[in-house]
Amino acid sequence: MVIVSLLPALALIGFFYLAPMIISIIYSFTNKTLVGSKSQEFDFVGISNYIFMFKDSRFIVSFINTLVFLIFSAVLGQQILGFIIAFLMQNKSKGLRKFVGTSVLLGWITPEVVVAFIFFAFFSVKGSLNDAIGLFGIGPIAWLFDFAMIAVIVANIWRGSAFSMLMYQAALSNVPDEAKESAMIDGANKFQVIFRIILPIIKGTIVTNTILVTIPTLGLFGVIFALTGGGPGNDTTTMPIYMYKQAFISYQIGYGTAMAIILLLLSILLSIFYIKSFRYEM
Repeated sequence: MVIVSLLPALALIGFFYLAPMIISIIYSFTNKTLVGSKSQEFDFVGISNYIFMFKDSRFIVSFINTLVFLIFSAVLGQQILGFIIAFLMQNKSKGLRKFVGTSVLLGWITPEVVVAFIFFAFFSVKGSLNDAIGLFGIGPIAWLFDFAMIAVIVANIWRGSAFSMLMYQAALSNVPDEAKESAMIDGANKFQVIFRIILPIIKGTIVTNTILVTIPTLGLFGVIFALTGGGPGNDTTTMPIYMYKQAFISYQIGYGTAMAIILLLLSILLSIFYIKSFRYEM
């Protein structure tokens, strides 16, 4: 009976997840294109797409950009900012916590394209950031040209920190006050309490949150594409951007799906790495 009750859910998973994944894996070993003769009568080319991928200098650049973007915008940026906000909001008044929480959540619920336009207005040559630094006599800076990667990292941190904040608020509420008080009585300062008491206790949340912010950040497309289009040059071209350009602009579906499979494997490997690094059992 249990299996019968699960059949609708299993059918949905198979239809919307497993079937597309299997088809993508098959396409990654072909020379299928979006248009033309190869769109219908494509050939099996084995691992040629994968071999070419790792000889493709633009793919290597996109892979490095993806790791840089992931580390600084999600693994460090979103988690550190989310934890700081959650930590500082402990024991604060209900009104203040509601105001700060709502303000941070606005970034999370804002559509990616809207976020891109907000930060375009912020980072453009005539934007509000240059207006602010102009008060100190600093000339306008072309942030989206000279510091494009920093711009998209900041945009993603602003948008995604709310999730980490919510995760850490829940985790911090379960840290016993007695443990913190005992450490402070023994002479520990606030930083020692954080690193030696709080963080080890919420290790499970850190692992889970790291995985949950890594996966969507690896596949992030809208903010980067709308803000910089992957430019200037290939400076902000991450794997999803390059995958899109190859599959839907150059029409190389086979090559594009091969990159999608690599991105999926990277997500799995990073998740395993996080769990092993923290010596945590899910």
